Amino acid sequence: MKIRCEKKDLLIAVSNVSRAAPSKSPIPALEGILFEAQEEKMKLTAYDTRIGIYTTVECSVLEEGNIVIPARFLLELVRRLPDGMVSIDTDESFSTTIRCGKTEVHVMGLDPESFPELNVVNALQTFEIPENVMKSMINQTIFSVSTSETRPLYMGILFEVGESDLTLVAVDGYRLAKRNETLENAKMQPCSFVIPGTSLSEVERLCNSEGENRVIIALGEKHASFAMGNTVLITRRLEGEFMNYRKSIPTSFRYELVVEREELIRVIDRISLVIKDKQSSPIKMIAEDGNIQFYCTTSFGHAEDSIICEGTGEGIKVGFNDRYFMDALKAASDEKIRISMNTPSAPIVIEGEEGGNYLYMVLPVRLREGD
Repeated sequence: MKIRCEKKDLLIAVSNVSRAAPSKSPIPALEGILFEAQEEKMKLTAYDTRIGIYTTVECSVLEEGNIVIPARFLLELVRRLPDGMVSIDTDESFSTTIRCGKTEVHVMGLDPESFPELNVVNALQTFEIPENVMKSMINQTIFSVSTSETRPLYMGILFEVGESDLTLVAVDGYRLAKRNETLENAKMQPCSFVIPGTSLSEVERLCNSEGENRVIIALGEKHASFAMGNTVLITRRLEGEFMNYRKSIPTSFRYELVVEREELIRVIDRISLVIKDKQSSPIKMIAEDGNIQFYCTTSFGHAEDSIICEGTGEGIKVGFNDRYFMDALKAASDEKIRISMNTPSAPIVIEGEEGGNYLYMVLPVRLREGD
């Protein structure tokens, strides 16, 4: 194989696919990137048996062929190369020479035949969504994905596809995040499926936050693919029946308080300084008429603060995990948010002041008598 391509194009391609290459694998080829040079294009593929990413780069193909080059080494090398044209030449023994400017590096590649075949998605259905919307939807839900392997289905995000809308839902047993988007000019077949959070983290990273590019999502029986321009991510689907999240979200509330989101973030950030690692001390809030008081007492210290609000809580006292609450506040996108509650033991719901396309629910922490 002999190819020539621009360093900036090669760096983007290697950076995109190398995330799917494991640092350690019983199959050495999986620690590398498979290069396939044909005609005027080069295809790069990385695969860890769960997630596969491939992309194509336009280049000059002087001699067609395939080779596997260690991913971590290649990424660090290409980053350090000077700007200009990069040449990659391999021989029959897989010895590979990489040149750019005055730099010349030799490395042993691996037999491309040892690289496992990437799963093929035989699409049962496809639909499209703008990349910036997909990126936003993942960002506003992924923090609620479970990290517990005892319930693997909740280590993913539920996609609910309607005829003209898409809803993403993540739960971890302590909180819930929901994001909905109406898709213009869309005529989709209703369906639902769950995609691992680790895969969607990569999709979020690959999506462009600007422009009008679209993600093409294809569903197979056991896998799904997300195509963003020349780059495609293939992932397994998580099997099982996702919880009926609608039943867990209250439909009416006794208390509804509207606050400035950024100010509330600053208050909780200050209060949480007295909470140290491995401590489970909750932050308590007392909602009065036009005011919410916050306080926290730990073995390290005590902190208290307050914020003005619209509405009254009639003195309701609720405890909550500061990190769970803060994650929801940071993911919300409105200047003012509405905090809705019923009782000290009922879920706390966070939405935009006028509702909107996102909803977060956090379970309260039961307070001990005297707290």
